[in-house]
Amino acid sequence: MDSINLPSILTPDLGLFFWMFLAFLTVFLLVSKFGFPIIVKMVDDRKNYIDESLRKAHEANERLAGIQQESERLLQEARDRQAQILQQAKATGDGIVQEARNKAQEEGAKLLADAKTQISVEKENALREIRQAVATLSVEIAEKVVRQQLDKGAEQEKYIERLLNEALAK
Repeated sequence: MDSINLPSILTPDLGLFFWMFLAFLTVFLLVSKFGFPIIVKMVDDRKNYIDESLRKAHEANERLAGIQQESERLLQEARDRQAQILQQAKATGDGIVQEARNKAQEEGAKLLADAKTQISVEKENALREIRQAVATLSVEIAEKVVRQQLDKGAEQEKYIERLLNEALAK
């Protein structure tokens, strides 16, 4: 068979192959000794940085959720407290209004009682004055009637004796 002539680049001779293999082996050993650890370290550092970033993001999300729950709780507490304060204010207001009503009723009752007492006192005074006026008027009328009837001396004596007898009989 005829041999086909291939270019020398495709069919290296054994010496070139040996030196190429030796050069490859030297470069591989140097890279594996010095290059690969640095590359692996950089990849591990990058992986750790990404893992740490993910962990921090997860923690931030959890904190954010906790803060959101806390803010909702605080908001609910504030609403409850506001409702309680409004209820207390309404109760206090109602109490003040009721107290004012009671006080006004007491004052009204006291004023009415004082007015009734004053009316009673003034009524008594008026009746007393009327009685005195009636008594004075009666005495004056009786005096005039008696004078007219007792113009004569004999009648006066009889009348005086009769009054004395009545006074002694009592």
